[in-house]
Amino acid sequence: MAGEHALLSAEIVNRGIESSGPDAGSPTFSVRVRRRLPDFLQSVNLNYVKLGYRNLVGHAVYWATVPLLAVVGSLSREALWRKAWEETSYDLATQLAFLVALAFTVAVYFMWKPRPIYLLDFACYRPSDDLKVSNEEFIELARKSGKFNEESLAFQSRILKSSGIGDETYVPKSIFSPGNCATMTEGRAEASTAMISALDELFDKCRVRPKDIGILVVNCSLFNPTPSLSAMILNHYKMRSNILSYNLGGMGCSAGVIALDLARDMLRANPSSYAVVVSTEAVSFTWYTGRNRSMLIPNCFFRMGCSAVLLSNRRRDFRRAKYRLEHIVRTHKGGDGRSFRCVYQEEDEERKKCLCISRDLMEVGGHALKAHITTFAPRVIPFSEQLLFVATLFYRHLLPKKTADSAGTKPYIAEYKLAFEHLCVHAGSKAVLDALQKNLRLEDRHMEASLATLHRFGNTSSSSIWYELAYLEAKGRVRGGDRVWQIAFGSGFKCNSAVWKATRRVRRPNRSPWLDCVDRYPEGG
Repeated sequence: MAGEHALLSAEIVNRGIESSGPDAGSPTFSVRVRRRLPDFLQSVNLNYVKLGYRNLVGHAVYWATVPLLAVVGSLSREALWRKAWEETSYDLATQLAFLVALAFTVAVYFMWKPRPIYLLDFACYRPSDDLKVSNEEFIELARKSGKFNEESLAFQSRILKSSGIGDETYVPKSIFSPGNCATMTEGRAEASTAMISALDELFDKCRVRPKDIGILVVNCSLFNPTPSLSAMILNHYKMRSNILSYNLGGMGCSAGVIALDLARDMLRANPSSYAVVVSTEAVSFTWYTGRNRSMLIPNCFFRMGCSAVLLSNRRRDFRRAKYRLEHIVRTHKGGDGRSFRCVYQEEDEERKKCLCISRDLMEVGGHALKAHITTFAPRVIPFSEQLLFVATLFYRHLLPKKTADSAGTKPYIAEYKLAFEHLCVHAGSKAVLDALQKNLRLEDRHMEASLATLHRFGNTSSSSIWYELAYLEAKGRVRGGDRVWQIAFGSGFKCNSAVWKATRRVRRPNRSPWLDCVDRYPEGG
């Protein structure tokens, strides 16, 4: 019972003024009991069953060919040749019809098959060392700025100690100045420095000119100036006038995958094109100087960062590409009120604007991940795991419930981890990463890149999954055929995934934000 109570949380709900009855005119309250982070690996709901069935039907061609292959395999080579040619006569019309049908089938297959999307390379912005601050310096500079009282400073200090963030993260110095740092000027300066630095490195790595880019997608959640950030990039590089430019705002830390999804769709509609995806966030523009603890939390976690990714749909780029895009899956729980307000930008009592992090974040994130996994796992887990899942499901339905329970036939939880060699989980906070590892039953090696990124660079918002992939490359762990799962969470509440497959062995890069520090990780390893 004690273990069950630990999974519950109580919430007092104000139901307003009673309009009738003996308590008319009096305020009424109710207590709502909710479960915390769910153990979603033990939940096999109808959505999972439907998707499992759909996946099984999608492999029906294999089931249909298995009997034919069995029959063919039972024949000797001589018998097979005799049946195919000696005992069967083909006239010219039959041969021509067969060739036409074969050519038509091959043409339809290649026309129907989506054009592959390749990732040529990517770059992650590393700020200059004069912007590096330790946790102790962070608190001391915040104290000297005069923007916080001692209670707020003590709260931020406690958060930093358990955050998993190390002493080498980067913050803009303007946030510690006595005046207002959340200005358009400071935001533009920070965003411009980060984006242009990442793009300069990307273009130099790939030997691609800015004028060759046909599609540009930029995502930044909270800083959305006019002209847009994408227009800022176009103006700096003097890109061509017919470029397809998009600027995504207000979509949280998972917007990097959403930007990838948009770029993929644009590449499929525009053959022989390059697409650049830029993911960043402006720390100075979101800095909070009030006393609301829920709004002080982002100050402790968010740090400077930016990523730039070059995609191509040209088949000839396969030879120089690092990865091929396999899947993008997106889940949105915005229809639920608690999920919608879990991460919410608003003003505090003093009319100071900032991002508010709800106490329901862990529970809401758990439910979003549960819904996401039920959609995502059947698409990526090996076919053998799908068969075991369906076989267990049918076995449980064929036997009486009491007999199945007594036989110990619990619902089979597919080992979707078998589908990936590497995981890049959004480095939001150590508490979230630890909860994810526990509930998904991940090994330490699966979380290494995320924890190292959180410690070295902090929460860089939507670009964090690229710092994690850069960590894996700097360690020299990505080999040809390896599959990489990038998963990110964001306001709304959203959970989005991208799956990449390495087209070749990725050698340790000459330029990386990790080159001088990667050997220090994992900590204690």
